[in-house]
Amino acid sequence: MTMTTAIPYENHIPDVLQALQQVEVTMAEHGLDPLLVHLVKLRASQINSCGFCVKMHIREARADGETDERLERLVVWRHVDDYSERERAALKWTEALTTLKEDTDYGALRAELKALFSEAEISVLTSTIMMINLWNRMKASQH
Repeated sequence: MTMTTAIPYENHIPDVLQALQQVEVTMAEHGLDPLLVHLVKLRASQINSCGFCVKMHIREARADGETDERLERLVVWRHVDDYSERERAALKWTEALTTLKEDTDYGALRAELKALFSEAEISVLTSTIMMINLWNRMKASQH
């Protein structure tokens, strides 16, 4: 297999990358709990095997006060009691939108979210998941 150098997107589409960064800033202004956002971004990055992103999100979560114990257990979140009902619902939604399995019952997941989050929060949560998957795939294309 021929190895070629990764394309430096920032050199070719800096305006697009700046616009994507602005989307992140705008979403943060909507007030979704930053620790929840870190968990969602970290979990999607784990699923997508983006080592760069996993390291970055762990560092950012720690800086915002997340515990090492919860960060270490995130990969097995379904099997530990470290996460709130809201966090669990958000992590289920993250996994569903990251893996896109054919047999996923999105309606049931939305119902669970609607019982715990406002529609505005669900919108920001969903956008956060969309954006982290975009960033993960961009970084994966540079591996």
